[in-house]
Amino acid sequence: MSHVTRPHAAMFASPGMGHVIPVIELGKRLAGSHGFHVTIFVLEADAASAQSQFLNSPCSDKTLVDVVGLPSPDISGLVDSSTNIGIKLLTMMRETIPTLRSKIAEMQHKPTALIVDLFGMDALRLGGEFNMLTYIFVASNARLLAMIIYFPTLEKDVEEDHIIKKKPLAVPGCEPVRFEDTLETFLDPTAELYREFIPFGLVFPTVDGIIVNTWDDIEPKTLKSLQNPKLLGRIARVPVYPVGPLSRPVDPSKTNHPVLDWLNKQPDESVLYISFGSGGSLTAKQLTELAWGLELSQQRFVWVVRPPVDGSACSEYFSVNSGEIRDGTPDYLPKEFVNRTQERGLVVSSWAPQAEILAHQAVGGFLTHCGWNSILESVVSGVPMIAWPLFADQMMNATLLNEEIGIAVRSKKLPSEEVVSRAEIDALVRRIMVEEEGCEMREKVKKLRDTAEKSLSCDGGSAHESLSRVANECDRVLERSRRMARGA
Repeated sequence: MSHVTRPHAAMFASPGMGHVIPVIELGKRLAGSHGFHVTIFVLEADAASAQSQFLNSPCSDKTLVDVVGLPSPDISGLVDSSTNIGIKLLTMMRETIPTLRSKIAEMQHKPTALIVDLFGMDALRLGGEFNMLTYIFVASNARLLAMIIYFPTLEKDVEEDHIIKKKPLAVPGCEPVRFEDTLETFLDPTAELYREFIPFGLVFPTVDGIIVNTWDDIEPKTLKSLQNPKLLGRIARVPVYPVGPLSRPVDPSKTNHPVLDWLNKQPDESVLYISFGSGGSLTAKQLTELAWGLELSQQRFVWVVRPPVDGSACSEYFSVNSGEIRDGTPDYLPKEFVNRTQERGLVVSSWAPQAEILAHQAVGGFLTHCGWNSILESVVSGVPMIAWPLFADQMMNATLLNEEIGIAVRSKKLPSEEVVSRAEIDALVRRIMVEEEGCEMREKVKKLRDTAEKSLSCDGGSAHESLSRVANECDRVLERSRRMARGA
């Protein structure tokens, strides 16, 4: 099919693995199953960053889509080093819009649709300029979407009850949101983050549709509310398309990594994988407690470890990964830790192929920061979790996993606020890896994995049907513009 006769989607992805991976997977789905021509615009990152390593590796498999790198803007004069990560991302995406505009203007076959993620919403105005349908893509889940669109509609007294008196926030048709799970975005009305993001919630009803990386069986209640005109659908006012799970398919034949060689020698479901995502970091004290907890548990593990950062848990978001760990133990881990645990543990300090690791038969648990991308990779591999949320929507995600779906254990306290002790870490690891509770969760998450596969099926799966509706809308617009061109 030529470019002229098929819809063309332009997609604008924020920096970071949690954004780039689902955008690429959505693009591949539109191209492979629905006949789209897809152009994905990504902000270029440092060559040594996890994002660059991923995009340049066979794992990313970009054969179905065109990935176009846009130069990362210099925002040093607009924000300082202490600025919130959300504001930095928003500023980077906003400053890139003129470049994006000129790239689209140069295209011989203009896009039928523009799909942006949450940090790229300022680019939606290009939809009107180039006569494109516009869609917001929520790379996270329906719960985050619900909060973003509901919060700007709150009466002042309701907002104050939640933020000042710390009462749970009742969301129509959804589970109430506890104060401690609320995004920091909503906590301080005087902060720049609040002033920037709250108005975004009002933009959703102005687009042609909202695409969200989830499916009915993992978030049935929230999705029903978003699609019900008497509940949150009254606020959304546009179609909500659940298209998840969008996670990277695993092809072991394309991946060659020392971690996988090590896993090949371990018994089935015996290894705990530990990673805090491409941007999460721990304090020195917490890193030490985690090391001791792993050692005390006597369980096998693979740990993607980074040097500690005593500050914001997301301060490593833009940093480059450190080099490989040399002989012995890095100075930020307990003395002789690597030597003492080398029979059953593997410490990795560079980027690791997470989806392949989680899909390996030797892996039986995942200690995760609860980024949605990581959660989906765990679910589609049937691996239960230890929830260790650090920032952003991760607290809400941890509650969803632990209390509503029952596929994760978690600390009694928030790791972002207090140090989790080695004794509690030891207990959490044993609960998920060797105790009955972990076995039950493993069965539960495998059932959820089966619903994910069903959702993606081209034979009536709900995710496939959702994207078909988006494709049909784009086809209609394309046909209309062709008729107009013929009439002209």
